[in-house]
Amino acid sequence: MPLYEYRCEACGQPEEKLESLSAPEVHACPACGAGEGMKRQLSVAAFSLAGSGWYKGAASEPAASTTKAEAPAAAPKSGHGCAAGGCGCPIAG
Repeated sequence: MPLYEYRCEACGQPEEKLESLSAPEVHACPACGAGEGMKRQLSVAAFSLAGSGWYKGAASEPAASTTKAEAPAAAPKSGHGCAAGGCGCPIAG
């Protein structure tokens, strides 16, 4: 069940309630008694990831960099850079 935040439009009293998804968006204020004073507020959802693999700081950490620089692949010796020399270019030997 989600935790909803309400605020009374008459007196400003805040309230939090654990209710089902189908709960009404308006109800009576427990502080001042206004009939439909408590209106549901738009709030930020909060959750926590637990366990191995995922953790809350994962998205904000930079990716691990490799320590060794990878050497670029050598061009093929025949075919002047063409794939296996089969392109038909005029400089193919």
